[in-house]
Amino acid sequence: MDSEKIKEGVRLILEGIGEDINREGLRETPERIARMYEELAAGYTDSAQTHLAKRFHVENSDMILEKDIHFYSFCEHHMLPFYGNVAVAYIPNGEVVGLSKIARTVEVFAKRFQLQERLAAQIADAFMEELQPKGVMVLIEAEHMCMTMRGIKKSGAKTVTVVTRGAFEQDEKLQNRFFQVMGK
Repeated sequence: MDSEKIKEGVRLILEGIGEDINREGLRETPERIARMYEELAAGYTDSAQTHLAKRFHVENSDMILEKDIHFYSFCEHHMLPFYGNVAVAYIPNGEVVGLSKIARTVEVFAKRFQLQERLAAQIADAFMEELQPKGVMVLIEAEHMCMTMRGIKKSGAKTVTVVTRGAFEQDEKLQNRFFQVMGK
């Protein structure tokens, strides 16, 4: 990450909106923003493959579902946050990952400039590529600040995306079971 470019960009934005970048409250803002982006955009230097590499062998192939994985991301169109919850379900094909690795995989892709639809697909595809399960299903429900703070200004509106891969694509009973467990 090039923090000098980020600092210069922040200075240009502040000047562009008519602020005095030497004002006491703004003097250190470019540095603070650069440090913030190191944390909030850490997904560019992280890999789902790393988190999904540690596996455990299992005999059964029952659905594993982790839900209410809270996340924060940035809309790539307006550079405003969107946030909500992710649910990831998969049918093991002889191997499972630790539960924390599911949430870490969500974070890898959430900590990038994103579209919610792409975020769901990237999570599902990472599971399919790394674990090679029989199937995976990802549901994301999120509120977008670009809908809340600007434009239409509809606070509380939620966007829901669902991505299915493998067995979840063809099996309506499996999808219904997922939604039943989710309480939807």
